[in-house]
Amino acid sequence: MTDDYQKGEFYLIRGDWEAALREFKPLAEQGYADAQTNLGYMYRLGLGVVKDYKTAVKWYTLAAKQGYLDAQFNLGLMYRKGEGVVQDNVYAHMWYNIAASSGDKVSSRNRESLEKEMTPAEISAAQKLARECVRKNIRVVESNSQTT
Repeated sequence: MTDDYQKGEFYLIRGDWEAALREFKPLAEQGYADAQTNLGYMYRLGLGVVKDYKTAVKWYTLAAKQGYLDAQFNLGLMYRKGEGVVQDNVYAHMWYNIAASSGDKVSSRNRESLEKEMTPAEISAAQKLARECVRKNIRVVESNSQTT
C-alpha cells in the first residue's frame, strides 16, 4: 500500500473528494486496483466528480479483471441496474458469482436473488462466463477499501 493511497483513503473517509481524486487518479492510471475501485465508487456516486456511470464501469472493470472483490461486486450491481452498461442479468450473475467464489456472502445472496429472475439457460450462460474468467486468471483478491 502506498502512502498516496493511504492519503486518498483518508481524504475519502473525511469527505474531501477533490483531494481523494488527486491521490487516487494517478495510482489508478498506473494500474492499482484499489485506487481504480475507489475511482469507480466516486464516479458512480458523483463524489468530487460529475456522476458518470460509464466511467465508473471503466474503473471497476479494470480492477475487477485484476481480481478485486469490491469492483467485481459493484460491477454486478451496475449490470443488474443497467448503470453505465446495458442492463444484463447474465453479466450481473457472472460478476456476483466470481465475487461469491471467495465466500463473499452479499455477492452470494445477490446472485441467488437474481437467479429468481433468470431462466436456466441464462444461469448456465452466466456460470460458463464466470468459469472462463477464472480460466483467464481473474481471481478474487480481498480489498482494502470500504467503498461498496
